Amino acid sequence: MKWLQTLTLSFICSITFSVHADITGDKDLNIEKVASGLSIPWGMAVLPDNQLLVTQRDETLSRVDMKNGETTQISGLPDDIRVDGQGGLFDIRLAPDYQDNGWIYLSYNKDVDGQGATTLARARIEADQLVDWQDLIVTQSRTGNNVHFGGRIAFDGQGHVFLSLGDRGERDNAQNLRNHAGSILRLNLDGSVPEDNPFVGQDKALPEIWSYGHRNVQGLFYNTETGLLWAQEHGPRGGDEINLVQPGNNYGWPEISYGKEYWAPMPVGEEKKEGMEQPVKMYDPSIAPSGLIQYQGDLFKTWKGKLLSGAMKLQHLNIVTLNDNNEAVDEKRLLRSLNSRIRSVVEAPDGAVLVGTDAGVIYRITPATKP
Repeated sequence: MKWLQTLTLSFICSITFSVHADITGDKDLNIEKVASGLSIPWGMAVLPDNQLLVTQRDETLSRVDMKNGETTQISGLPDDIRVDGQGGLFDIRLAPDYQDNGWIYLSYNKDVDGQGATTLARARIEADQLVDWQDLIVTQSRTGNNVHFGGRIAFDGQGHVFLSLGDRGERDNAQNLRNHAGSILRLNLDGSVPEDNPFVGQDKALPEIWSYGHRNVQGLFYNTETGLLWAQEHGPRGGDEINLVQPGNNYGWPEISYGKEYWAPMPVGEEKKEGMEQPVKMYDPSIAPSGLIQYQGDLFKTWKGKLLSGAMKLQHLNIVTLNDNNEAVDEKRLLRSLNSRIRSVVEAPDGAVLVGTDAGVIYRITPATKP
């Protein structure tokens, strides 16, 4: 029986090594298709029963059974969702106290007098229908453009919710504190304004603003263990950024940028300016990042604390390693084998990584175990 014990130990060690070893390529991953046939899966949220809520930009909310891939449409969305250009139904997140009250937070492009305004709302689900819908804030961000809506949601676990907004295609908005465009907002969970927001009481600034100078934040994640808010945003031609967001800070767009104009190889603004924050990481050429988490689980041991995001233009899962000073020191690019724009990324309760692609497919990613 000694040979059997040796074989068993060897098998266990090989599995342990595989799970704990670094991931160098798609060969080191199990890539399981969970669901297909969706439209653009903009946001995802895992329910306590391990089913998945998926928002789709075309004004659709679905619940996906991750065991068999069956999808059920959830009714009750408002009639004034404006689906046009980059606008439509955006992100979805369960409230931190979801088990107590059932609130689900959603963001969307609300039609206001023929223009779109990024809006944060909440509702509950009863019998496959949204009920108790509440618009918490209809932002002051309307323009005639159908681009750069932002729309990502994050919670700090201390009674606050964050909402990102893009500049709505008008660059100067991002430096104008009299509107919400080009900003990250911080609200109480009921939509009211926290008294300790950085611009409360200032005549020339809206009190919901937490940070500004953003072009189009498409990834937002609050780490409740470290108390840090991470954001990633699209630059123009080059100059995508990951930023560590602090209250009241100016992240520079369009005064500073590492990107260039679309119409000519000319820089947009300067690279640095006093009083404006530098990114933790910059991408040139652009990867078009979307969805962002800082991995917290134990399933991928070597990913703990790393930033994971989708890349739409360059079609991969982007993994950034940070040092103890929150500086980006390494990067890996995985899931290129999918050949698809990765729009959304979330971490499941068991540590698996769920990604949604613009091809309408949801994948569950776990480490490969190779005895």
